[in-house]
Amino acid sequence: MYQFVQEFSKDAIVGEPEVVEDRPTVRELAVHPAWLRLKEAVVALQGVQAKDGSVPEESDHPAAAAHLAVIMPAITELVPFFPHDEAFLTAVQRDFAQWEAQGFGVPDFLDSLNAFQPQQHRVDGLGHLVVFPMYTQNGSSSRFVEAVLVEVIWPDFIAELEAGDYGNTLFVALRFVDFTPGYDTNSAVLFPETVAMREIPTFTWGAIFQDREAARYRRVVRAAAEITKLDLPEDAAAMLDDQQLTEEVFVMWDIIHDRSHMRGDLPFDPFMIKQRMPFFLYSLEELRCDLTAFRESVRLERELSALGDASLQDGQRAIRDHARLVQYAVIFDRIFRFAITGSRVRNYDGLGGQLLFAWLHQHGVLHWTDTQLTIDWDAVPDVVIALSDEINELYWRSIDRPKSAHWLAAYEMLTRTLTPHPASVWARGLPAETLAGLPKGYTDAVLDDEFPLSMFYEALDKKMASVIESTAGITGTTDAASPDVADAAA
Repeated sequence: MYQFVQEFSKDAIVGEPEVVEDRPTVRELAVHPAWLRLKEAVVALQGVQAKDGSVPEESDHPAAAAHLAVIMPAITELVPFFPHDEAFLTAVQRDFAQWEAQGFGVPDFLDSLNAFQPQQHRVDGLGHLVVFPMYTQNGSSSRFVEAVLVEVIWPDFIAELEAGDYGNTLFVALRFVDFTPGYDTNSAVLFPETVAMREIPTFTWGAIFQDREAARYRRVVRAAAEITKLDLPEDAAAMLDDQQLTEEVFVMWDIIHDRSHMRGDLPFDPFMIKQRMPFFLYSLEELRCDLTAFRESVRLERELSALGDASLQDGQRAIRDHARLVQYAVIFDRIFRFAITGSRVRNYDGLGGQLLFAWLHQHGVLHWTDTQLTIDWDAVPDVVIALSDEINELYWRSIDRPKSAHWLAAYEMLTRTLTPHPASVWARGLPAETLAGLPKGYTDAVLDDEFPLSMFYEALDKKMASVIESTAGITGTTDAASPDVADAAA
């Protein structure tokens, strides 16, 4: 893939230099009249769509047709700015035309989805125009038509990392440029499975908006550090003032996390597709992948540091330096944002953050004393890796266990560190009829908030709630400071 990227860049610049010079960047296209018309028409079209993406009221069909009469010519006008996506943008217009011809029923954009292959064009700064009827994870659950202008994030050291031991040909790193309301939310992913289509194809890519992840990380961690009086290490503090640096850190974290779902001793489908199980199993899987990114970053930092700076190439230095920052990012995002974001209803990411915090505290590297948080950074890597080892051991042993026994072992592992709800049926011991019954009985017995927030997190949540809420819709161009930070810290 790295060889392809280099070849694509070379052809794009050497082959048609005058076109490259004249072509506006994707950021400049955010004010292009065609984009503005397209965006306005898409928002208006959403007003007549039902949750499944259809336009059910026949009286709304003339309005929907009028909106498409703006959308499709606008796409045509924008195609020359995205030559690498010409096949997709042509196909998406055909899908729109077919949708209209068939009476605006449930949309089917499989053909255009198959034509969109962003993983083949991982070039730093390259833009894409994405238009689909789709829902947005952690955002809108309706399959409305959405339009997004995006920019690829693919620095040289990431290309080198991916070309080596961390190959992940499906992974695409993106930055928001502009978007319609479905993405004015907490959604930080662009996944093909969210698109309205007649059948499920083999997916060949998955994209994450690292600028949103980085921006909300910077805002949340800045506030949490002030509230807890945490003295940040100099390099960790530098991330809070540098959006681009933090974006690159999240790209490195996510590319290792994403590939980890398919690697290791896995006792079940790592993505748990169409499997109903206690939500704490999802917590352990997501945390396992984050801790894999952490431990690999520790390994990279240690191995490259041992070689000495003078013997390293530029790409190796960048990998070493970013590997250190990934460790901060995993810890702070998990313990400050994940743990108190979202509702307490089966919040598996929240539980993972709670587990990491409690593990660090109980292993003597995180301290909450005199209302101040301190962390023994030199001891942190080995303690976090020990938690990773615990989860990996659980997985390895579970290969030989029945599903229900694996669930019970996972719960026992969690309760060695976290305290369950006093009313928990699991904590008291599942009754014999549940133990002898179907897995559904086990799952139904899990409380929505099986592991409530600790007193530390209850207090932190009250001070951080407004800050976390303020990150909805945030992008890399949004000021990372929050007007609520000073008030919360006080």
